[in-house]
Amino acid sequence: MKRTLSLVLGLSIVLSTTSCATIFTGTKDSIAFTTTPEGAKVIHKGVEKCLTPCTAEIPRGLGKQMVMFQKEGFETKEVKLTKTFNPVTLLNILLGGAIGVGIDAATGSLTKYSPKSYTVDLESK
Repeated sequence: MKRTLSLVLGLSIVLSTTSCATIFTGTKDSIAFTTTPEGAKVIHKGVEKCLTPCTAEIPRGLGKQMVMFQKEGFETKEVKLTKTFNPVTLLNILLGGAIGVGIDAATGSLTKYSPKSYTVDLESK
């Protein structure tokens, strides 16, 4: 009886503290970037991620996420990355994991980037 109670208690703690979206979908998304003309720097939070055309891992976050595109001889362009609700987070609610929802919020996994590709036209200076 004591062993069963310990097992049930342990399982309850594990289920209530899981952060399903963080575990199952991670904390980053791969996003493809294309520019006209090609060869622009993709910069996120001051860090150069790649040169277009390319795919970069962008960490999720609850705040507004912006990406800058820079190329010599062209105007710098800034684009807001759009996000949608990550339905995997609902597993926390179904399993009674209020702590898990908090962890998903802290890691940015409550949301995911959508679309997964951006095409940007750069204007000459």
